[in-house]
Amino acid sequence: MTPDRRHFLTSALALGALHAFPGISVAQAHRLVFATFTGSWEEAHRDVLVPAFRKANNDAEITLDPMLSVDQIAKVKASLANPPIDVMLHDPGPALQAIDQGLIENFPIAQSAHYKDLIADAQLETGPAPFFQVVGITYNPEKIKTPPTSWADIWKPEFKGRVGITNLNSTLGTGWLVEIARMRGGDENNVDAAFKAIEELKPNLAAVAANPGALATLYQQGQIDIGPGNFNAIQILKARGVPVEFVAPKEGAIAFQTSIHIVKNSPNKELAAKLIDAALSPEVQAKLMESPYLIVPTNTKVKMSGEIAKVLAKDHDDMKKKFVFQNWRKINQQRAGWIEKFNRDIKL
Repeated sequence: MTPDRRHFLTSALALGALHAFPGISVAQAHRLVFATFTGSWEEAHRDVLVPAFRKANNDAEITLDPMLSVDQIAKVKASLANPPIDVMLHDPGPALQAIDQGLIENFPIAQSAHYKDLIADAQLETGPAPFFQVVGITYNPEKIKTPPTSWADIWKPEFKGRVGITNLNSTLGTGWLVEIARMRGGDENNVDAAFKAIEELKPNLAAVAANPGALATLYQQGQIDIGPGNFNAIQILKARGVPVEFVAPKEGAIAFQTSIHIVKNSPNKELAAKLIDAALSPEVQAKLMESPYLIVPTNTKVKMSGEIAKVLAKDHDDMKKKFVFQNWRKINQQRAGWIEKFNRDIKL
């Protein structure tokens, strides 16, 4: 179907709804489409965020469209005049790409009830960050009795054929690459040492997963015992009975913002802003901090508790001291080349 044809049909459906329900606006006649991430993020947003949003907005219609950031950007770019998505969710690298390519609208800060309560690092006018993701070491405690303490432990000979990592298409994979570079004297500008380190890791590698979800499946199947992993994804595995634990390495756990954005030319800007504000609310963030989601909140009215306070940080100030924050603008400048090199050279 051509964009013009799709636009015509969408407009016709909206007009029909307006005639049937004269009290609603054109924007309300369109169903809000929120492109979240796949896996645990879809579950968390379906079970917590969507019900809270609908309750506060007269049961407004909303569809979750789970997909990777790269696919969100591609879909919006392909039809920017009539975008098929109203709200996008991004890690820092893709968020910068979407901003630089003019795919998003600034968040209406003045209309938000909760933006002012976010930590400073989450207050982004291009799209606030309702959550932080944290990357550390994942391991199977039934197979590994002494918990690892450093990224360097993954290279130990006893883990031959038991290590799992992801490719660099994921934020997890790229963020981990930068930290390995830093551990060996490099940084965001120079990751040559990290590629050398991964070559040395090959005897230990059992799998290079396509994405974090596929990596989690390998733990469920017992194919790997140790590797880098997302904190909240690991907690969901634990809740399902999978023997897996998370530890923050002594070098510092990697933290990155997960920001949420209104798509440029969305016919649902008002509802999109209300969905984002629901994600910023202390009620939603407190619920998502609980098991099994265990997503790190950014609203200062939410007190860190439970497993997050025990394993990661006791409060937001403690988070700044313990976490490693990377420069994703610098990373983006070279990431495409890193992905090409990884896909070419890191083969099992």
